[in-house]
Amino acid sequence: MFKKILIANRGEIACRVIKTARRMGIQTVAVYSDADARAPFVQMADEAVHIGPAPAAQSYLIADKIIAAAKQTGAEAVHPGYGFLSERTSFAEALAAEGIAFIGPPVNAIAAMGDKIESKKLAKAAGVNVVPGFVGEIEDTEHAVRISAEIGYPVMMKASAGGGGKGMRLAYNENDVREGFEATKREGLNSFGDDRVFIEKFILNPRHIEIQILGDQHGNILYLNERECSIQRRHQKVVEEAPSPFVTPAMRKAMGEQCVALSRAVGYYSAGTVELIVSGADPTGESFYFLEMNTRLQVEHPVTEAITGIDLVEQMIRVAAGEALSFTQDDVKIEGWAIENRVYAEDPYRGFLPSTGRLSRYNPPVAGWTEDEEANGRRGIDGVRVDDGVYEGGEVSMFYDPMIAKLITWGETRDEAADRQVAALDAFEIEGLGHNIDFVSAIMQHPRFRSGELTTGFIAEEYPDGFHGAPASDDLKVKLAAVAAFVATARADRSRRVEGQLGTPLDPPGAWTVTIDGAVFAVELDEDLLTVNGEEVELELEYTPGDRFVEAEVDGEDLILKLETTRTGFTLTTRGAIHKVACLPTRIHGLTRHMIEKVPPDLSRFLICPMPGLLVSLSVAEGDKVEAGQPLAVIEAMKMENILRAEKSGTVKSVNAKAGESLRVDHIILEME
Repeated sequence: MFKKILIANRGEIACRVIKTARRMGIQTVAVYSDADARAPFVQMADEAVHIGPAPAAQSYLIADKIIAAAKQTGAEAVHPGYGFLSERTSFAEALAAEGIAFIGPPVNAIAAMGDKIESKKLAKAAGVNVVPGFVGEIEDTEHAVRISAEIGYPVMMKASAGGGGKGMRLAYNENDVREGFEATKREGLNSFGDDRVFIEKFILNPRHIEIQILGDQHGNILYLNERECSIQRRHQKVVEEAPSPFVTPAMRKAMGEQCVALSRAVGYYSAGTVELIVSGADPTGESFYFLEMNTRLQVEHPVTEAITGIDLVEQMIRVAAGEALSFTQDDVKIEGWAIENRVYAEDPYRGFLPSTGRLSRYNPPVAGWTEDEEANGRRGIDGVRVDDGVYEGGEVSMFYDPMIAKLITWGETRDEAADRQVAALDAFEIEGLGHNIDFVSAIMQHPRFRSGELTTGFIAEEYPDGFHGAPASDDLKVKLAAVAAFVATARADRSRRVEGQLGTPLDPPGAWTVTIDGAVFAVELDEDLLTVNGEEVELELEYTPGDRFVEAEVDGEDLILKLETTRTGFTLTTRGAIHKVACLPTRIHGLTRHMIEKVPPDLSRFLICPMPGLLVSLSVAEGDKVEAGQPLAVIEAMKMENILRAEKSGTVKSVNAKAGESLRVDHIILEME
């Protein structure tokens, strides 16, 4: 077994590998850029080597620097994590030339399956179902238009070397192809150093199901069941679960055996994932097609670990060291259900715009990388696991992926795992930047999610007008009103005790009028009774003015609420939504009708940068006439290009930015007359 390994990655996956290596008694080496000098993975590792500036192209993507660090520290093997150099054949070959083991599959398997175009040709030749499409070289945009018309819309344009949702565009018509083809090429070149693109038919109502593969160097290849990854946004997975609510034992066996056969055809070993696109309209599960094979560890591997009890990172290390798998296909079981939510630095209330900045507060529901040694350690604490690579006071940088953490929950049933997600998300405290906690909580509660009727169009179909918070039931609003009135009473009670007030201290108000999302509630409190609209509510909670979180039991239901004080009440965040709560003594509430409503200014004549990022291109100049919906600029942030369009027709009055500039959020790019 290796004595020392180097992790050629950063963030939570570097922490993940270090955690398992430490348990195995293996020393670890971290490599880090300027931006990651104080990152947790650097602190966790036994040694750390600086490899360059913040941009990945000058640090984590330079193989020579990684290899030099391995030689300098005496590391015998390198684990690449995912992304960066994990699927570069040249990197694996360079390591082999230096006598350093690659903790991953053989070079020929990476070459055969890592290139989407070549892998489809190989799969087709092996008799595996593949999605209809064009897998040759595409000359230019006009050629792409002709190919798309021949295949039939809708089509998907993908960067050949792409992954992680990068370099993908869905086109429903010729205009979409013309607009997106060059952007797909650029994203492929910028993120993966390869601008080749292929086009394939887009399967309507598709489910994204993947099979986890694990093989050794002695010819043993197993499948560790499936994961359902259908809930995606912009082709980036948001929610993953294992097993799939759609897959039957017969489907699982058919998919698994076919994926093993495909892996065997390329001499695969180590961990890998075969991704399948499955027609949700076919309940037999026979309509599944090979999509791609990821020759590396997947982001969502923890859900497989939770239901099987198998540490995939440990198995990768053992396989790389030449050990044979210690279990067979019959030993692979499914115990319970696991769900993973990716907590991203993005603002779902503002169209999921990327959000960068400093984590002024960061408190996950359980500490990252803690586990219950008496149970399956890969399930965290009481079925809640957090895989993260950030820290309070640290910065989420524009240079890397926007994922803050992965929240994994396990339960005996799917509903139990989802309920644990909702409770854990309520207890997850993040401040300083936008995040998607409310959004993924809303998904966990959504009736369609609970039914298991999932497709990759779930988010677009269920949130066509964007996300505005999970809908609150009337029952939940009553409970929030009770909590708000109790907290307001406690604050008023503290205020009356402040010294130096004139006269005799008054009793705190006992009658409150609480307004939540337009609904008005009359709340009465005395020493022994709390009523909302005349109905008794049983409430148990402890609150000290200044507390940011409140844990309450209301009519037998446990609630965790984040609380912020406003001028007229509170902001209560729970169950996937932010609720603006006005809480006034009833005698004062009647006076609010005399308040003048403040109207926000009209900003539609400005093109405002919605996020920190790089202005890639500006397609208009001063004096140009524009139409509503016309593309005006392209902003790159967190490795993704975002097209900014005109809100209304008009003439460009002035331009305040130029291509190549780094812009701050709310920077005015141009103004129209």
